[in-house]
This record gives sequence, C-alpha cells and structure tokens, in this order.
Amino acid sequence: MISDWLKIGFKSFFGMILMFSSFTGFGHELRGKIYDSSQNPVAGVGVYNETTEAFTYSGINGYFEFDSISVNDVLYFYSLGFRTTSRKIAAEDLDSSVAIVLEEAPVSLEQIVLISKLDAFSRMVRIDTEQNPVRSSQEVLRRVPGLLIGQHAGGGKAEQLFLRGFDLDHGTDISISVDDMPVNMVSHAHGQGYADLHFLIPETLDKLDFEKGPYKAEYGNFATAGNVAIKTKKKIDRNKITLEAGDFNTLRMVGLMKILETANTQAYVASEGVLTDGYFTSPQNFNRLNLMGNFLFSKEGESLRLAASHFQSRWDASGQIPQRAVDQGIIGRFGSIDDTEGGMTSRTNLWMNHYKSIDDHQSVKTSAYVTAYDFELYSNFTFFLEDPVNGDQIRQKEDRLILGAKSVYSKKIHTADEDSHAELDLGTGFRYDKVSDVELSRTRNRRETLDNLALGQIDEFNGFAFANLEYRLGKWTFNPALRADYFSFQYENELTETYDLQRKTKLFLAPKLNILHAFSPDFQAYAKTGFGFHSNDTRVVIAN
Repeated sequence: MISDWLKIGFKSFFGMILMFSSFTGFGHELRGKIYDSSQNPVAGVGVYNETTEAFTYSGINGYFEFDSISVNDVLYFYSLGFRTTSRKIAAEDLDSSVAIVLEEAPVSLEQIVLISKLDAFSRMVRIDTEQNPVRSSQEVLRRVPGLLIGQHAGGGKAEQLFLRGFDLDHGTDISISVDDMPVNMVSHAHGQGYADLHFLIPETLDKLDFEKGPYKAEYGNFATAGNVAIKTKKKIDRNKITLEAGDFNTLRMVGLMKILETANTQAYVASEGVLTDGYFTSPQNFNRLNLMGNFLFSKEGESLRLAASHFQSRWDASGQIPQRAVDQGIIGRFGSIDDTEGGMTSRTNLWMNHYKSIDDHQSVKTSAYVTAYDFELYSNFTFFLEDPVNGDQIRQKEDRLILGAKSVYSKKIHTADEDSHAELDLGTGFRYDKVSDVELSRTRNRRETLDNLALGQIDEFNGFAFANLEYRLGKWTFNPALRADYFSFQYENELTETYDLQRKTKLFLAPKLNILHAFSPDFQAYAKTGFGFHSNDTRVVIAN
C-alpha cells in the first residue's frame, strides 16, 4: 500500500515538473538586474506589479523578469535593508533590459510584503538581529521565535534546546548549520545531534533563516522540530575592536579586520576571546578562543568563498546539586558536590561556497567542508550513589573528522500566465563522520580512569538527494518536495578480546507539501505537511 502511494507521488511530482517545463511565455517581456549602490547584485528582492498583481523575486545574480508587461504598469522593488522604490513602465521598457539600483536604508517592518513567500518569518527575525546585534552564540539561537535554551555545565558545553513542545536535548531534533556546514554531531560521545555553536563569532552573523517542522527538502537529519540556517558575513564594511569587562573576572575581546578589498575580492579576519570565573563558589576558570578568516571572489554571475575557523575552550563546572543539600546548609545555592566536573573541546573548520549562474534562468550552488573536532567532558549526575568511595564521575570523549559536500541545481520556469511561475531545485550531497576512540569511562577527580564502559571506532555515512518544486499562482504558492537519505552505520568495539566490526544500512524517503496563500500584503496563511527524522546513534543502530 505504501509503495503504491509512493509510486503515485513520484509520478505526480515529476509530471508537474514536465508540465511546467513545457510552458512558454507570450506578450511583452521585461528583464532586468537589481544592484546596490556599489553595483553588487542583490538577491531576493521582491518585484511586484501593482497593476496586474503579478510578482517575482530576483535571483542570486540580481536577475528578474516578467513575461507579460504593459505600458503604465507600476513595479515596486522591496528588500530588507533597502528603500522601497518604484518604476512606471514606459514604451521603451517593453522587450528590453533595465538596471535597478536600490538605496540602502535602515531595516524596518515596512520592507516586508507577504506575497506567498516561504521565508516570511525569517525576514522578520532578520529585522530583530539588525536592530539588536547579538553578543553570544546563545543570543543567536534565542532570536528564533519559540526556541528556548539553557546552560547547565559551565558555559563550555552545548546548550539545552527546547522548541514549541519539543525537548531537543542538545540538538537531537533541530538541524543547525553555518554557511551550509552542519553543526550537529551524529553519534556524539555526549548525545545524538549534539550542536555546539560556540565556534561562531556573533559579530560575523549576517543572516538567520529558520523553519519549524520537517517541511524543507533541503534539510534532512535532525530537522524534525525545525532547522536553523546561519549565514556569516562574506565581507565587512569597517574594522572593529571591542573590549568588554564585567563581574566575576569576566573579559571579552572581539576584533574584525579587513585585510583585502579590490573590485572582485574581499577578505577579513575575526577573533574572539572570552574569560570568566562565573558566579559559582568554585571558579569556572572558563576560557574560549575563536579565530576566523574569510576570502570572497565575485564577478558577474559567479562567486567563490573560502573560509576557515578555529575554536577551543576549557572550563570547570559545579554541576547539578540536590536541593536537600542546600536546605540543610551543607552547600550554598552556588556551591557544588563535585567541583571537578568540566571539560575541554575544540573545532577547526575549512569550508567553501561556490555559486555559478549558467544563464538568467539556471544556476548551481555548491558547498563543501572539512571539520576536525575533539571533545572531553567530565560529569557527575548521581554523586556517590553507585560508588560511595570514588564517586560516580564519568568521562565522555571523542576525536572526529567530518567531510561533506552539497550541490543544488536551480531552474526558473516561466509559464504562459503572467501571474504564475515556478522554480525547481534538484540537490544531492553527502556527509561522512569518522569518530576515533569514542569513549565512556568511570573516572575520579578528572585524573584517574577507573573503568572503561565503552570504547570504539565509528564510521557513519549519509548520502542524500532531493527535489523541490515551488509553483506560484497569483497569491497561492504550492511547494511539493521529496527527499531521500541513505545511511551506512559502522562500529568497531575495542573492548572485546576478538575483532568485532558490525555494519548496517538504512534508507528513508520523506515527501513534503507546503501550501501558502497571501490574503493581503499584511496577512498570509499556510498549511504544511511532511515526514522528517533524526538518525539514532550508530552504537544503538548496531545493537538493535
């Protein structure tokens, strides 16, 4: 029954693609490109024909077109960060190409027009981040409506996340990425989907997109409750040095410096250092160092970005404490039972983003990344319950290498109807994690290993492909999509006397459908449905 339903879905989906691909336009045309005051193409600009109520959006190279246009039609151009401008169509504009230059302006809600756009909520969040700059990676995530976070391990550990009724743990049910590089860790020593965003320097934040639910085909593993896609700045306008100081020996230093600027290239470096003892009885001795370098080459119809970053952190933690110990006066509210908790971690990233415009209707985006990561965490959840002599402290540890890439082909399909058009995205990619010496051990005072409970090697591969069709008809938007994910899980147990290597594979298909209707420029309604998933830890998959 399910296989028959999937076959029907496949046929209907690709039938729609072929149908839209066969349409051609009639009447007078208008083509154009949209630039900022520095002659850089501006993507995502809304172009609205007030006369006919037709609309479109500029592509990454700033290109837009209308297949049917008439003299005296009035076009409006609107985008966040730019002053809304208008143009009345004259006879000489018909069947021609025009250049539109937008003037920069403070971000405001007036720059948002709701015309069946899938990312309307993200645009509102961008206003918030523009007007209220963030000062920490925690603040970045707090800008997502309904996303709550909590820290319970000294500031160096990934935050606990909650989203509209979901306890996401440290990222099990929310996909987080930075410049198309995943933050979540599969089969992590501490927890599945562990997402430590502390390698992000907040001042480099450029854009924050999010989606609640599993409704975007581009995002697969962990995108069940939602996804957060962070984009960092490709270039900076000016150099910046910041020094902040506060109570508890807190010190934060940030620097952004432009090191190259020509007609086609931009480069900058950024750094962040944080020190604090925290407000606990036992000092946290917390330190964090972030370094980042970014290079951008761009020309008409093509751009290449190369970036690298390094993050390292160390901290002590007072951990969780029993209320009865505070009530009996054994410790204070900010005291501890085991103040040898804490840990250290580091992450080094190298990533690339490339965009190529094939023509005015087709483009290809490619991203690739390499990450070297290590993690060591000491925790004590039950104090002396299991071992009254040595205590119940545990160590979770791993070393990891991640390789991944993704390519997306996009094609704009213009139809005979001036008030409708479609856009097709076809994407494919992979992610490979090699986790060495992933460990769970009983320890004492962070110095002595008492017993190895688990120790092994993990190799996990995820290959994926997706098709996404966005068809706009008047004030309606129909967005069917299909995603396929293939997983290979492999685990070698290093605690057995004999060689023990096991492997399993899984395949998951996820159809999705979004429908939107813009009743007015101020009111939009939508209905969404789809399948999503999070993978299980490799060790759990092998055991079951």
